Amino acid sequence: MEIITDSNKYELITNHKNGFDKDDFISKCTDYFDDYDYIVGDIAYNKLRLKGFYESTNPKVKSLNDYKNLDKYLKENCACDCKYFVLKKI
Repeated sequence: MEIITDSNKYELITNHKNGFDKDDFISKCTDYFDDYDYIVGDIAYNKLRLKGFYESTNPKVKSLNDYKNLDKYLKENCACDCKYFVLKKI
């Protein structure tokens, strides 16, 4: 599935527990996320949170936002077994 924002095109690569809602994502996604290679959205208490991640090869990557650390982020920073989704910039 492709999702198009004002400035980018994304591919939905993970949709855990059907956590992705296009309208909710579009309303939350700002130009702040334009630079990231991935956007992860998690839902807790019916609220969507977004976080940007980079490929490991991106010069802007830090441990905190390295996509290879996604599992750690989900485990340590998100509600247990929450709904979430991952979008990859095309």
